[in-house]
Amino acid sequence: MRKLTYGMNLSLDGYVAAPGDDLGWSVPSDELFQWWSDRVDATGLALYGRRLWETMSSHWPTADKQPGATPAAIEFAGRWRDMPKVVFSSTTSTVDWNTRLVTGDAVTEITRLKADGGGPMDIGGPTLAAAAMRAGLIDEYAIVTHPVLVGGGTPFFAALDNRMNLNLVETRTFPDGVVLTRYEARS
Repeated sequence: MRKLTYGMNLSLDGYVAAPGDDLGWSVPSDELFQWWSDRVDATGLALYGRRLWETMSSHWPTADKQPGATPAAIEFAGRWRDMPKVVFSSTTSTVDWNTRLVTGDAVTEITRLKADGGGPMDIGGPTLAAAAMRAGLIDEYAIVTHPVLVGGGTPFFAALDNRMNLNLVETRTFPDGVVLTRYEARS
């Protein structure tokens, strides 16, 4: 069975985006950007909700062609385009860049994908992740916490019906006081 990880940048008060979908507070250091790039390179399949897909697909497909693109951005853009992706949306009509669109039940499809062979899967987008979380499908949480309070916005975690116990498996500090904590779901 494939492993499913939910990981995103979040503020200390638990948001992945500040009000107005502001992400300016989460600009990564070079070291953190490389960590995310290596994660994309190791991902067998990425699962995206519509809003995160729109954010990523509006920039990364051509980021390596932009004037002044850094070697790290060029590397990430290529890895992102090459990585197999599934977008879950009932309103999006087309996707590109090694991506498949699913308009049906996300939990059913994620369950099927986990049972398939292949490399690890990452899930991104808090709404999609919430559905997988409630269904008990997420095996690991990779929480990249930035030392900023944004006061509101889009939360990383959704309300759950039951408590979920986790095991800490890694901590790592990045420049600017950013901290990675990785947790595995307890069986």
